[in-house]
Amino acid sequence: MEKRNKANLGSVIPSLNHVDGNGFLLIAGPCVVEGRDMAMSIAEHIHHLSDRYHIPYVFKASYRKANRSRLDSFTGIGDEAALKILKEISIQFSIPVITDVHTPAEAEMAANYVDVLQVPAFLCRQTDLLVACAETGKTVSIKKGQFLSPGAMNFAIDKVVESGNKKVLITERGTTFGYQDLVVDFRGIPEMQQFGYPVILDVTHSLQQPNQPTGITGGTPGLIENMARAGIAVGVDGIFLETHPDPGLAKSDGSNMLRQDLLEGLLKKLVQLREVIINM
Repeated sequence: MEKRNKANLGSVIPSLNHVDGNGFLLIAGPCVVEGRDMAMSIAEHIHHLSDRYHIPYVFKASYRKANRSRLDSFTGIGDEAALKILKEISIQFSIPVITDVHTPAEAEMAANYVDVLQVPAFLCRQTDLLVACAETGKTVSIKKGQFLSPGAMNFAIDKVVESGNKKVLITERGTTFGYQDLVVDFRGIPEMQQFGYPVILDVTHSLQQPNQPTGITGGTPGLIENMARAGIAVGVDGIFLETHPDPGLAKSDGSNMLRQDLLEGLLKKLVQLREVIINM
């Protein structure tokens, strides 16, 4: 495959701030919108950190969780209510926001509120969803399926680009390893970067331990810093992570979230490491 010149972050997400070409993108926030006060507080905290360390930042949160192991799992506070909160965050802090969508109808609806539409890993081959996201004109972030090789993501990208939208992000989130674990093959990062679009490493979902007997996904959050540092060392264009003031009380994916008070220390190390890598 012929290597393409990679689009820069500013062209992929036009509303980003702090884009200088040498830093990394941060996509961070809670797993799901649990309420207005919680979402606003997290967004404000990370926004201040992104300004302090000059990191381009996108706030993330699902407005609804469609992929749950158990029927009694929390799914959201209501679509319109959650989407309005995401829009308010975008306006209040002048930052882009991202949320995941699961059907073409959801893509059309969510595009009225957010800047980036995320295609979940399990749906990355869903042609009608990819085309619908592309046709909104919003940036489309495609998560690599746990079942796909890095090279296969080129076909998902083509579905968006050939539908008239070149604002694409690719997100690595681990590959299924047995029934209850995920691994990240870091060789896939430079391979996917050859497709010409920024590649993001989803640090926290890559540390999930799915398919637990309880029906509640597990995780290894103690490895978040290791995973993030490895991604920066390899040269990822951005880091995706979920954070919460008290992951033990989070209503979704708390077992693999970063505790919010640990985020600044992590970002400081990642910025320093990025500078070393760039100057090597």
